[in-house]
Amino acid sequence: MIKVREEEFDVVVVGTGAAGLFATLSMPDNLKVLMITKDEILNSDSYLAQGGICVLKEPSDFDSFYEDTMKAGHYENRAESVRIMIENSPRVIERLVSYGVDFEKNSDGTFDYTREGGHSTFRILHHEDVTGKEITSKLFEAVKKADNITFSEHTTMMDLITDGNSCHGIVAKKDDEFILIYAKEVILATGGIGGLFKNSTNFSHISGDSFAIALKHDIELENINYIQIHPTIFYENVPGRKFLISESVRGEGAILIGKDGKRFTDELQPRDVVTAAEKVQMEKDDLPYVRLSFENIPKEEILSHFPNIYNHCKEAGYDITKEPIPVTPAQHYLMGGIHTDTYGRTTMEHLYAVGETACNGVHGANRLASNSLLESLIFGERAGYVINEEIGNISLKKPSVDLEPLKDEKKWKENNKKIIMNEIKRKDKAFYDKWCKL
Repeated sequence: MIKVREEEFDVVVVGTGAAGLFATLSMPDNLKVLMITKDEILNSDSYLAQGGICVLKEPSDFDSFYEDTMKAGHYENRAESVRIMIENSPRVIERLVSYGVDFEKNSDGTFDYTREGGHSTFRILHHEDVTGKEITSKLFEAVKKADNITFSEHTTMMDLITDGNSCHGIVAKKDDEFILIYAKEVILATGGIGGLFKNSTNFSHISGDSFAIALKHDIELENINYIQIHPTIFYENVPGRKFLISESVRGEGAILIGKDGKRFTDELQPRDVVTAAEKVQMEKDDLPYVRLSFENIPKEEILSHFPNIYNHCKEAGYDITKEPIPVTPAQHYLMGGIHTDTYGRTTMEHLYAVGETACNGVHGANRLASNSLLESLIFGERAGYVINEEIGNISLKKPSVDLEPLKDEKKWKENNKKIIMNEIKRKDKAFYDKWCKL
């Protein structure tokens, strides 16, 4: 006997990372909102982000910021999306500060900007080396204060509730109970696909369900094969999520060296270029890793700017103030996703996608470092604003739902992975053969 119950909301937000939280905070408090997550609320990839968040420091930096973003994306970016992200960045940073986000400052009270690969100047704000944790936790504190927002942890979206090309809610499952959650608008903020890879910096539960569901409902995807491999993951031959070594360490002077101790590439090139150089060096050295040396960074800066990285490596037996560490490439980020406009609208009515789940074209074929948090916030906010403008004209509908295909959750998960991987293979067999079979 299947246990089923119904709930009704104005808006359902699937995912509790930075994009979902900021979209929710951008909607008025007279809307009844439900936020669900497959795991615990703060177990999102936004929370794991180390390096920082980009910002337009001053109008004169616009052209440089724009060019850096376009160049990293191999000029496949949508120009309008890039412009919107850059121009709105100072205002969003001000809004984050209003929520209590504490970015590092210099002794004179000005922001302490850092730099990462692909950036032509210092324009990245950070909080030690746990910027994502700082931003996400402060946004969550703000959301918790709202009486109109309900949270549901350990709740999995199994399907969309649709009528033709219109979305009217989601089918969720918690424990052994199905929940038919009817809503006027739905926002997908479920992250990327790292959970499908053996080696990834992502949480394992972030497994791309939204993309498989979208394909089942003929919702347009865009560049699902544009998957970023991060160059510097701490090499540990253990199962589970891999520990990221932030690109900002290279921005501050860390260098990549081969078995012979010699530097083999320019560490501040875009990530895909650095990753390719690493692959060549690893084959040359016949090793599954290269080494990252912190010798050019003063000990005091390492301890103050990168305490999380220092402590993790120390626990693993490496003192980064004295010796290089082994690093290797691993899956990190999805530039593609569900196709959206600049307000998060998908090709299905009343369905939005934001954050890593969405492809609004801002990243092109390869993401510039520290643009992910910024992009999530900018376009999550825009989705929240446009929902506020349009929801008054939408009535709640309750189409019938067929739960039969969702009864076997194990089979459902296996089928989702097969659907996504087949789509990646169809779009880019070379990438699939190189990275998806690992």
